[in-house]
Amino acid sequence: MKRLLAAAAIPLLAGGVYAIASRADQPEASAWVPHSKVTLTHPEWSRKAVLYQINTRQFTPEGTFKAAQAQLPRLKELGVDILWLMPIHPIGKDNRKGTLGSPYSVQDYYAVNPEFGTKEDLKAFVDAAHAQGFKVILDLVANHTAWDNRMAKDHPDWYEKDWKGDFRPTPWWDWSDIIDLDWSQPGVREHVGGAMEMWVRDYGIDGYRADVAGYVPLDFWEAMRARLDAIRPVFMLGEVQQTAFHLAAFDATYGWDWHVTSKKVAHGEGDATSFYGYYAENESLWPREAMRLTYIENHDSNAWEGTMRENYGPALEAMTVLSFTGQGLPLVHNGMEACNAKRLEFFEKDPIDWDQGQQCDYGALLKDLIAFRKANPVLDNGQWGGVMQKVDTDKPQQVFAWARQDDGNKVLAFFNLSGAPVTFSITSKLANGTYREFRGAEGVKMAAGDSMTLAPWGYRLLATDPAAGQR
Repeated sequence: MKRLLAAAAIPLLAGGVYAIASRADQPEASAWVPHSKVTLTHPEWSRKAVLYQINTRQFTPEGTFKAAQAQLPRLKELGVDILWLMPIHPIGKDNRKGTLGSPYSVQDYYAVNPEFGTKEDLKAFVDAAHAQGFKVILDLVANHTAWDNRMAKDHPDWYEKDWKGDFRPTPWWDWSDIIDLDWSQPGVREHVGGAMEMWVRDYGIDGYRADVAGYVPLDFWEAMRARLDAIRPVFMLGEVQQTAFHLAAFDATYGWDWHVTSKKVAHGEGDATSFYGYYAENESLWPREAMRLTYIENHDSNAWEGTMRENYGPALEAMTVLSFTGQGLPLVHNGMEACNAKRLEFFEKDPIDWDQGQQCDYGALLKDLIAFRKANPVLDNGQWGGVMQKVDTDKPQQVFAWARQDDGNKVLAFFNLSGAPVTFSITSKLANGTYREFRGAEGVKMAAGDSMTLAPWGYRLLATDPAAGQR
């Protein structure tokens, strides 16, 4: 049921010998025209978008849609664009974890968790968000439901069973509060797909973040993308790391390898060259249209891996700058802008302490990075942005350097990915140009042969003036 990709069919001759076309069968060289296999169209409003994840339960002391709505002006000032609401649905009571349960244990796809408010409250939140220029996506949990979802009683054949014939959670993981749906059943597809259409059509939802998207058949996501786009253009983020999901289903998927690599480097388990594998694969294997989520923190990492400071320590600022300026789709998890120093409880009420932000300049960094992204078109998402190109230096183990450029804009970046200061020389003419420093106003000239010194985990981020073109 969960086999998502089939190997490409290879024609066979009798006896199982592979058929090989003769030279006469080969098309002329001029027939080999590069083209993308991506058939979906990103909504134009996703071009410069930065995501912001809201855990409604913890986002405000009240933990409601109404209270979250009051925070929209603050989020507007921060500069984020797409608001991702964690699951909004009623939570199952059978085999519940903790007092309030996991939002990912869905009791009813067509209802709203009364803990957060009513459907009318959700609609008011979405309408207010739209009025202020935001888009809103919902977290969709399609792989599994709560044990006491009505479907389990009305349609037990819609669920997968264990060797004894009983309902079962997703294998291997400690997900005892949920049971897996059987995606070979057409009723499952219509039930979940119908809910997706309802929220988009009737409540103005602008798309979805699909939980464990890779555990659900790809053809379902592709069919639903077409059905949702027929209502209006949507944005889809999939919790999966496979190229095929970008062809006709998802605008964005997770860059787990980026997240893992960044944490390892921050803990001294790698050097600047550790990122080469990720970015080489990103350029050579993934479609140019693919938006890959290069995140510092989300709900899972905060709850189960550690806080930003635990995961990144003194490397936090540099890794954040890289996540916002390298090829990728950045995410702000609620509380990041306040330097949240706590692992938020997953199954209990545990409101974010927003007062932490009074002594924190990280929120100002996020705001400035978002503004920097939007001022430099070469940092746009997907195919709209520029490809990262390596800038060579004489200290490649410590210094991660690159440029992104097009005809009118260029961004140049240097990162010291070590806990020791480094003095290095630029050995690539790709760096040549006149720039303005991030958070600076004076012009700065760069050229091959120049030397610079960076503090431990220091960085320099520079850009040409898009209005004036490269100089």
